[in-house]
Amino acid sequence: MNSCILMAKIVRRPELRYTQDNQTPYAQMLVEFSANRAEATPTNLRAVAWGNLASEVAQNYNEGDQVILEGRLSMQTIDRPEGFKEKRAELVISHLYHLDGSVSSGEMAAPTPEKVVPINTHKSNKTPVEKPVAPVSTGDFEYDASYELSNPSAWQPSDTPVEENLDDIPF
Repeated sequence: MNSCILMAKIVRRPELRYTQDNQTPYAQMLVEFSANRAEATPTNLRAVAWGNLASEVAQNYNEGDQVILEGRLSMQTIDRPEGFKEKRAELVISHLYHLDGSVSSGEMAAPTPEKVVPINTHKSNKTPVEKPVAPVSTGDFEYDASYELSNPSAWQPSDTPVEENLDDIPF
């Protein structure tokens, strides 16, 4: 499967063009992404969007925008004037995200900050143990009374039989 997700900066504004045969819109732009090492120079890559996404990209994105590109890598062969062929990689965009969280794909909705739940706001259903209970020894094993059910009369065993899973793969 050919799938790529890339965080990059747009270094050349998207240009909206149309194919000659059926006037399908496409937008091409140049993006730059940094390497894993600090001393390495950033790499440029041509990115192309097609159809309605191309129109959205041309309208909503500018040079200098930080974006996340999702798509597939493609190799293009170019005949050079010097007499040889050159292969160049390009990213065919399927989804494009501003780093501020908005989406330009028409299919997905981005989470908004008011829908995000802060960490540590989850209310636990567990009642805290007020004082620790010492383990009680009952023969060969230790029994910890703090693991008692909070309402033992509410627990009922299931009447449905357990199905035996014969699958070798655990998921």
